[in-house]
Amino acid sequence: MESAVDGFRSSHPAKANKNEAFKNIVSNIIHRDLELQQLQPTYFTNSKVVLKFIYFVVRLGDLHVPLQGCHVITFSDDDDDDGSRSGDTRLPLSVAKLSECIASRGGNINCVDVFVPENKHVFYSRSEFVFDPSRWPRAVMDDDFAKLSRSFNAVRSMVRVPDLDPKYKIAVLASKQDHCLVDVLHGWQEGRLPVDLKCVISNHDRPPNTHVMRFLERHGIPYHYLPMALANKREEEILGLVEDTDFLVLARYMQLLSGNFLERYGKDIINIHHGLLPSFKGGNPSKQAFDAGVKLIGATSHFVTEELDSGPIIEQMVDRVSHRDNLRSFVQKSENLEKQCLTSAISPTAHCECYLTK
Repeated sequence: MESAVDGFRSSHPAKANKNEAFKNIVSNIIHRDLELQQLQPTYFTNSKVVLKFIYFVVRLGDLHVPLQGCHVITFSDDDDDDGSRSGDTRLPLSVAKLSECIASRGGNINCVDVFVPENKHVFYSRSEFVFDPSRWPRAVMDDDFAKLSRSFNAVRSMVRVPDLDPKYKIAVLASKQDHCLVDVLHGWQEGRLPVDLKCVISNHDRPPNTHVMRFLERHGIPYHYLPMALANKREEEILGLVEDTDFLVLARYMQLLSGNFLERYGKDIINIHHGLLPSFKGGNPSKQAFDAGVKLIGATSHFVTEELDSGPIIEQMVDRVSHRDNLRSFVQKSENLEKQCLTSAISPTAHCECYLTK
């Protein structure tokens, strides 16, 4: 066994450290009693089987693991200066150029989604692809897509490589209800939401022994309690706390953000609300809907605009209820939808996709 490994190592000195690690792995496999009880270690001494196995693993270790990227672009095909429309020619050309850009760097396209709304002269494209970072470095990728964007005079363009790019920095704003906040925290902890959670801001004072506060303390996430009044929404302080974030998440935050706040923040804000509006407004809409015998409930996540609950929709989900549900199960189903819908909207893939459709 030793001579086989050492012989390979001496002929490939550059791989000595790697071979040493693989030698230990192979030795452990050979000597363990669980699955190879009937095999004797001496059987493998100087065996070509071991040599080939180690060579295969070493070669496998030399391969570059492909990474996944996502590119989204939008441009308008409004009338040109001479009154003509260039969209009819630019649309197929843009698809071809996007494919050529990725393929020319050795990338492989997994899927391409193209969307042209009937009532807008706008072209949207979203491409998912895999690539070898040794053949297509991240900086070169940015330059390639930037050139492509300029060639089509794109309104917006974005490329993301989750395994290489910094995580989105977010802050979560919440009020008294915990279900959406807790789900975001657990999603972050479990890696389902690969974001950088900077802080939680709330107009509700949570006692230190609650689940949320213990979780935040354990993970070193600041919690900012800002009591509010009708005439003072503490927006200046919130702006100071979220200045370094990429977008905000309203996890059942029951305060309205002013147009001045939205303008000064200038970045995306994602909100979640139940699907019982506009039929059941005011206090306790779930009980109103339950008493009315509603059979279909839902949740909507959307971008925040000055007009209440009217921003571009990111995700919607629905579920059925029946006479078998009581008020408690009715509310639980509604809250589950809210959690799932918000988590889906926060995911980097969804944010990247919706960034261009606002």
